[in-house]
Amino acid sequence: MKIELSAHEARVIGCLIEKEISTPDQYPLSINSLTNACNQKSNRDPVLELEERDVQQLVDGLMKKHLVSDRSAGYGGRVTKYKHLFCNTQFGSLQFTEQERGIICELLLRGPQTPGELRSRTARLCRFNDSAEVEAALQSLMSRTDGPFVVRLERAPGAREARFVHLFSGAPVVTPRAEPLGDSVATAPRTDRDARISVLEASVAELRRELDDLKRRVP
Repeated sequence: MKIELSAHEARVIGCLIEKEISTPDQYPLSINSLTNACNQKSNRDPVLELEERDVQQLVDGLMKKHLVSDRSAGYGGRVTKYKHLFCNTQFGSLQFTEQERGIICELLLRGPQTPGELRSRTARLCRFNDSAEVEAALQSLMSRTDGPFVVRLERAPGAREARFVHLFSGAPVVTPRAEPLGDSVATAPRTDRDARISVLEASVAELRRELDDLKRRVP
């Protein structure tokens, strides 16, 4: 996996994916609409207060990464509008199932979440019949050969479920929830360590695939 997003870039991509699915009649988005989406007070964590010029700079950077397009001539209007090229596009290599895409979108918008939270919060984006389907989609995102795209964080003491986080912004550094000193000291390093190991394993797998490809090409 070679996509690297800042926290604000992740918010922009998440908003574009969300609006593409939930309000297709209003998609692609103008900078004004995208700014409003980034600053929504619902379905966002953290809540941001970005200016339009900030969002324009983010979009310009994402266009250089070929993750956003401003090809608006065919949409009939004078205002430039933007759509993502992040996943599930005709020519893109990153393809998700509907359920996987819903999970990735929510993680981009709200950060680490439990399977239970993901099931309820993705209702406007995709359908999960039961918790087993959520677990299966998460497992797929963690084990795909072109990934991993998601990592499971160690369950916090007293928590009923572990949380999951996307890896499009690198290995997550998660601040542990308030716990007794002994627990938090023990938990923080392992959480960061496990996330970094997952990213390193993905890098090694990518290098192995590239090496195998080179071997096949050499007579």
